[in-house]
Amino acid sequence: MKKPLVIFGAGDIAQLAHYYFHSDTEHEVAAFTVDASHIQANEFCGLPVVAFEEVADLYPPDRYDFFVALSYSKLNAVRKAKFLAAKEKGYQLVSYISSRATVLNNGLIGDNCFILEDNTIQPFVSIGHNVTLWSGNHIGHHSVIHDHTFMASHVVVSGGVDIGEQCFVGVNATLRDHIKVGDRCVVGAGALLLADAAAEGVYIGAATERSKVSSSRLRGI
Repeated sequence: MKKPLVIFGAGDIAQLAHYYFHSDTEHEVAAFTVDASHIQANEFCGLPVVAFEEVADLYPPDRYDFFVALSYSKLNAVRKAKFLAAKEKGYQLVSYISSRATVLNNGLIGDNCFILEDNTIQPFVSIGHNVTLWSGNHIGHHSVIHDHTFMASHVVVSGGVDIGEQCFVGVNATLRDHIKVGDRCVVGAGALLLADAAAEGVYIGAATERSKVSSSRLRGI
Protein backbone atom coordinates (compact mmCIF):
# COMPACT_ATOMS: atom_id res chain seq x y z
CA MET A 1 0.00 0.00 0.00
CA LYS A 2 1.41 3.38 -1.03
CA LYS A 3 1.60 6.19 1.51
CA PRO A 4 -1.11 8.87 1.35
CA LEU A 5 -0.19 12.04 -0.50
CA VAL A 6 -0.05 15.75 0.27
CA ILE A 7 -0.24 18.08 -2.74
CA PHE A 8 1.31 21.54 -2.78
CA GLY A 9 -1.04 23.95 -4.53
CA ALA A 10 -4.69 24.98 -4.52
CA GLY A 11 -5.29 26.00 -8.13
CA ASP A 12 -6.03 24.37 -11.46
CA ILE A 13 -2.84 22.29 -11.57
CA ALA A 14 -3.46 21.00 -8.05
CA GLN A 15 -7.03 20.10 -8.95
CA LEU A 16 -5.78 18.19 -11.99
CA ALA A 17 -3.12 16.44 -9.90
CA HIS A 18 -5.81 15.39 -7.42
CA TYR A 19 -7.92 14.00 -10.29
CA TYR A 20 -5.07 12.05 -11.86
CA PHE A 21 -3.65 10.63 -8.64
CA HIS A 22 -7.14 9.68 -7.43
CA SER A 23 -8.32 8.09 -10.67
CA ASP A 24 -5.11 6.55 -12.03
CA THR A 25 -2.87 5.57 -9.09
CA GLU A 26 -3.01 3.83 -5.74
CA HIS A 27 -2.20 7.07 -3.91
CA GLU A 28 -4.88 8.53 -1.67
CA VAL A 29 -4.68 12.34 -1.52
CA ALA A 30 -4.96 13.40 2.13
CA ALA A 31 -4.56 17.18 2.02
CA PHE A 32 -3.36 20.23 0.16
CA THR A 33 -0.81 22.75 1.34
CA VAL A 34 0.23 26.27 0.32
CA ASP A 35 2.21 29.03 1.98
CA ALA A 36 0.25 30.49 4.89
CA SER A 37 0.00 33.86 3.15
CA HIS A 38 -1.76 32.22 0.17
CA ILE A 39 -4.46 30.29 2.01
CA GLN A 40 -7.84 31.47 0.74
CA ALA A 41 -10.02 28.65 2.09
CA ASN A 42 -9.68 25.82 4.58
CA GLU A 43 -10.77 23.19 2.05
CA PHE A 44 -9.99 22.36 -1.58
CA CYS A 45 -11.52 19.44 -3.49
CA GLY A 46 -13.19 18.51 -0.21
CA LEU A 47 -9.87 18.09 1.61
CA PRO A 48 -8.03 20.22 4.20
CA VAL A 49 -5.71 23.03 3.13
CA VAL A 50 -2.89 23.61 5.62
CA ALA A 51 0.02 26.03 5.81
CA PHE A 52 3.22 24.75 4.23
CA GLU A 53 5.09 26.09 7.24
CA GLU A 54 3.20 23.55 9.42
CA VAL A 55 2.67 20.67 6.99
CA ALA A 56 5.44 18.43 8.34
CA ASP A 57 3.91 18.55 11.84
CA LEU A 58 0.40 17.76 10.61
CA TYR A 59 1.37 15.29 7.87
CA PRO A 60 4.83 13.95 8.80
CA PRO A 61 7.20 12.85 6.01
CA ASP A 62 7.56 9.35 7.40
CA ARG A 63 3.83 8.77 6.88
CA TYR A 64 3.00 10.90 3.82
CA ASP A 65 4.43 11.41 0.35
CA PHE A 66 4.40 14.76 -1.42
CA PHE A 67 3.72 16.24 -4.86
CA VAL A 68 4.29 19.84 -5.97
CA ALA A 69 1.50 20.77 -8.39
CA LEU A 70 2.56 24.09 -9.87
CA SER A 71 2.95 25.41 -13.42
CA TYR A 72 5.88 27.15 -15.12
CA SER A 73 5.54 30.46 -13.21
CA LYS A 74 8.75 32.53 -13.31
CA LEU A 75 10.26 30.03 -15.74
CA ASN A 76 9.68 27.12 -13.35
CA ALA A 77 11.56 28.83 -10.51
CA VAL A 78 8.55 28.71 -8.14
CA ARG A 79 8.00 24.98 -8.71
CA LYS A 80 11.73 24.34 -8.29
CA ALA A 81 11.83 26.26 -4.99
CA LYS A 82 8.90 24.31 -3.54
CA PHE A 83 10.34 21.01 -4.78
CA LEU A 84 13.59 21.75 -2.94
CA ALA A 85 11.76 23.00 0.16
CA ALA A 86 9.68 19.82 0.37
CA LYS A 87 12.86 17.74 0.01
CA GLU A 88 14.39 19.73 2.87
CA LYS A 89 11.44 18.82 5.05
CA GLY A 90 12.22 15.16 4.40
CA TYR A 91 9.40 14.26 2.03
CA GLN A 92 9.61 11.66 -0.71
CA LEU A 93 8.31 13.41 -3.83
CA VAL A 94 6.39 11.09 -6.11
CA SER A 95 5.74 11.29 -9.84
CA TYR A 96 2.51 10.85 -11.73
CA ILE A 97 2.93 8.88 -14.98
CA SER A 98 -0.30 8.32 -16.84
CA SER A 99 -1.32 4.74 -17.53
CA ARG A 100 -2.29 6.08 -20.97
CA ALA A 101 1.27 7.20 -21.78
CA THR A 102 3.67 5.03 -23.76
CA VAL A 103 6.82 4.86 -21.65
CA LEU A 104 9.67 2.78 -23.06
CA ASN A 105 12.71 4.22 -21.26
CA ASN A 106 12.96 1.68 -18.43
CA GLY A 107 11.71 4.14 -15.83
CA LEU A 108 14.46 6.77 -16.21
CA ILE A 109 12.15 9.41 -14.76
CA GLY A 110 12.95 11.53 -11.72
CA ASP A 111 10.92 12.67 -8.72
CA ASN A 112 7.89 14.97 -8.89
CA CYS A 113 7.33 14.52 -12.61
CA PHE A 114 3.84 15.06 -14.08
CA ILE A 115 3.51 13.02 -17.28
CA LEU A 116 0.02 13.10 -18.72
CA GLU A 117 -1.85 10.96 -21.22
CA ASP A 118 -0.71 10.25 -24.79
CA ASN A 119 2.94 11.07 -24.25
CA THR A 120 5.32 8.79 -26.15
CA ILE A 121 8.69 8.41 -24.42
CA GLN A 122 10.99 6.33 -26.59
CA PRO A 123 13.80 4.01 -25.43
CA PHE A 124 16.96 5.49 -23.92
CA VAL A 125 15.29 8.79 -22.99
CA SER A 126 16.28 10.28 -19.63
CA ILE A 127 13.93 12.61 -17.75
CA GLY A 128 15.16 14.51 -14.68
CA HIS A 129 13.37 15.68 -11.54
CA ASN A 130 10.33 17.96 -11.42
CA VAL A 131 9.60 17.77 -15.16
CA THR A 132 6.10 18.32 -16.57
CA LEU A 133 5.08 16.76 -19.87
CA TRP A 134 1.56 17.88 -20.71
CA SER A 135 -0.50 15.60 -22.93
CA GLY A 136 0.42 14.36 -26.38
CA ASN A 137 4.19 14.88 -26.70
CA HIS A 138 6.74 12.78 -28.58
CA ILE A 139 10.12 12.46 -26.84
CA GLY A 140 12.58 10.86 -29.24
CA HIS A 141 15.14 8.18 -28.42
CA HIS A 142 18.34 9.11 -26.54
CA SER A 143 16.99 12.56 -25.64
CA VAL A 144 17.58 14.10 -22.21
CA ILE A 145 15.22 16.47 -20.40
CA HIS A 146 16.89 18.04 -17.38
CA ASP A 147 15.34 19.08 -14.06
CA HIS A 148 12.51 21.59 -13.60
CA THR A 149 11.50 21.82 -17.27
CA PHE A 150 7.90 22.24 -18.49
CA MET A 151 6.72 21.01 -21.88
CA ALA A 152 3.27 21.91 -23.15
CA SER A 153 1.20 19.69 -25.47
CA HIS A 154 2.04 18.17 -28.86
CA VAL A 155 5.74 18.97 -28.79
CA VAL A 156 7.94 16.87 -31.08
CA VAL A 157 11.41 16.23 -29.70
CA SER A 158 13.51 14.32 -32.23
CA GLY A 159 16.20 11.83 -31.29
CA GLY A 160 19.25 12.78 -29.25
CA VAL A 161 18.04 16.22 -28.12
CA ASP A 162 19.40 17.66 -24.85
CA ILE A 163 17.00 20.08 -23.11
CA GLY A 164 18.47 22.03 -20.19
CA GLU A 165 17.12 22.90 -16.75
CA GLN A 166 14.14 25.20 -16.21
CA CYS A 167 13.18 25.37 -19.87
CA PHE A 168 9.70 25.98 -21.25
CA VAL A 169 8.65 24.45 -24.56
CA GLY A 170 5.32 25.60 -25.97
CA VAL A 171 2.49 23.86 -27.78
CA ASN A 172 3.33 22.33 -31.18
CA ALA A 173 7.03 23.21 -31.05
CA THR A 174 9.38 20.97 -33.04
CA LEU A 175 13.01 20.28 -32.14
CA ARG A 176 15.23 18.62 -34.72
CA ASP A 177 17.55 15.77 -33.80
CA HIS A 178 20.84 16.09 -31.89
CA ILE A 179 20.52 19.73 -30.86
CA LYS A 180 21.12 21.20 -27.41
CA VAL A 181 18.72 23.60 -25.71
CA GLY A 182 20.45 25.64 -23.01
CA ASP A 183 19.19 26.17 -19.48
CA ARG A 184 16.20 28.49 -18.92
CA CYS A 185 15.29 28.67 -22.60
CA VAL A 186 11.80 29.56 -23.79
CA VAL A 187 10.72 27.87 -27.01
CA GLY A 188 7.41 29.37 -28.02
CA ALA A 189 4.31 27.72 -29.45
CA GLY A 190 4.79 26.47 -32.98
CA ALA A 191 8.52 27.23 -33.04
CA LEU A 192 10.88 25.13 -35.16
CA LEU A 193 14.39 24.67 -33.78
CA LEU A 194 16.95 23.44 -36.29
CA ALA A 195 20.12 24.32 -34.35
CA ASP A 196 21.35 24.66 -30.76
CA ALA A 197 19.50 27.16 -28.59
CA ALA A 198 21.56 29.40 -26.32
CA ALA A 199 20.93 29.43 -22.56
CA GLU A 200 18.24 31.94 -21.54
CA GLY A 201 17.26 32.40 -25.16
CA VAL A 202 13.71 33.10 -26.31
CA TYR A 203 12.68 31.44 -29.58
CA ILE A 204 9.28 32.43 -30.92
CA GLY A 205 7.57 31.14 -34.04
CA ALA A 206 5.75 33.44 -36.43
CA ALA A 207 2.18 34.21 -35.35
CA THR A 208 -0.71 33.96 -37.81
CA GLU A 209 -1.90 37.42 -38.80
CA ARG A 210 -5.51 38.40 -39.31
CA SER A 211 -6.59 38.28 -42.92
CA LYS A 212 -7.73 41.44 -44.65
CA VAL A 213 -10.86 39.51 -45.67
CA SER A 214 -13.62 39.59 -43.05
CA SER A 215 -15.39 36.40 -41.98
CA SER A 216 -18.70 37.71 -43.37
CA ARG A 217 -17.27 37.22 -46.87
CA LEU A 218 -16.58 33.53 -46.22
CA ARG A 219 -20.17 32.38 -45.78
CA GLY A 220 -20.01 30.24 -48.88
CA ILE A 221 -17.21 28.08 -47.46
